[in-house]
Amino acid sequence: MQTRALGTTGLRVSEIGLGAGPLGGSELDDRAAIELVHAALELGISLIDTAPSYGRSELRIGAALRGRRERVVLSTKLGYAVPGVPDWTGPCITAGIDLALDRMGTTWLDIAHLHSCPLDVLERGEVLDALEAAVRAGKVRAAAYSGDNRELAWAIDSGRFAVVQCSVNLADQRALDAAIPRAIERGVGVLAKRSLANAAWRDASQPGAPDRAEYWRRMREMNLPPHGEPAAHALGFVLAQSGISSALLGTTSLANLAAAVATGALDARSAQTARDAFRRCDRGWDGVI
Repeated sequence: MQTRALGTTGLRVSEIGLGAGPLGGSELDDRAAIELVHAALELGISLIDTAPSYGRSELRIGAALRGRRERVVLSTKLGYAVPGVPDWTGPCITAGIDLALDRMGTTWLDIAHLHSCPLDVLERGEVLDALEAAVRAGKVRAAAYSGDNRELAWAIDSGRFAVVQCSVNLADQRALDAAIPRAIERGVGVLAKRSLANAAWRDASQPGAPDRAEYWRRMREMNLPPHGEPAAHALGFVLAQSGISSALLGTTSLANLAAAVATGALDARSAQTARDAFRRCDRGWDGVI
């Protein structure tokens, strides 16, 4: 597993990160989730990204990282789901950090994202002030924003975030045209979420979930990914993009995780073919939230 610098944070992350959403659901019990985290570490994955909305994910990660915390760049999200505290307020950020620290049994978070924070909230500044206070206190190493489109552009240009996380995949390339180049200029680290486009190519007909349905329509119009090994092609596309430090991959399958780790970046010609297909078919295809 190769590692890449995360902007100018001083952190290095594995080029594939574990998206821990699937770790929190009922498909895995606690033991199986912990075993998957341990297997990821043995495969060389050093970045784990979670959120309080991912069920038991933070609790299971905390259990899995006992005695292993120093091996992991740990990322979570903030802004909501704090009992008794209004969402998107300074106290929500402060309390959310303390809850995450407690659930994961750690004294610091490497990366803490404002998760799809609305633009008007960002502009008011209260939540950013609270996040920056946590950085100064040593509870968070890198202040981050997770989202797309106008909010992502604002976050990058604000100069107040060291890391951003945005949608990048075969069917979601908008950030590659402007946001990510701007992040590179400013030394902001970039994490790619939805790197497999929710594997929407697996559906024989249009799926019901709005995000999967949008990706399904886009990929059919672009005639991507090609037949054969679509997951490898999709992940390889993201790995080939300049400026992305890590592609996040969520799975409950150790076999799928091992296959992803063995995947390399697409060759330049194949990656450019996918970029050309998106530009040719683009119908206002903004980032999918």
